[in-house]
Amino acid sequence: MNSIERRNEIFKMLLNSVKPLKGIDLANKLGVTRQVIVRDIAILRAEGRAIIATPEGYIIYNAGDIKITRIIAVNHNKDELYDEMSTIIKYGGRIEDVIVEHPLYGEIKSNLLIKNAADLEAFMKSFNGLKAEPLSTLTAGLHLHTISADDEETLDRIVEELKNKNYIIVD
Repeated sequence: MNSIERRNEIFKMLLNSVKPLKGIDLANKLGVTRQVIVRDIAILRAEGRAIIATPEGYIIYNAGDIKITRIIAVNHNKDELYDEMSTIIKYGGRIEDVIVEHPLYGEIKSNLLIKNAADLEAFMKSFNGLKAEPLSTLTAGLHLHTISADDEETLDRIVEELKNKNYIIVD
């Protein structure tokens, strides 16, 4: 299989998958290294394919799933991470990403795409299993989330609850 055929196969596998696919799994299925997959994904993105990397693996990003979005500025410690995220999904929101402003590198963004309790549990399991630090530790807990929901009222309820928990940064 040549590189063009491999990239087409990767894209087809992503299209047909109901869950994110890890680079190492794609590499094993196609008999190449994970680094080859990373390069192939970069080329597919450069060609305009809507592929994003999440903590769970690569997925095809369907912007049509997002109804209304809002960027919120929040601040909390690592121990409050689960509570903040579960509050957003409890009210029907989806956590699209996390963004921090690094003094040297500028904006650092990671796609999360957490839309339900199962997604959140998987994220927390990976987070705890890796013994990783959240991006917000780079900025003393300050970070942004793009959140989405079906309507403005849902976003308003989420923001109000996060304010009540003192996570939202207000003027």
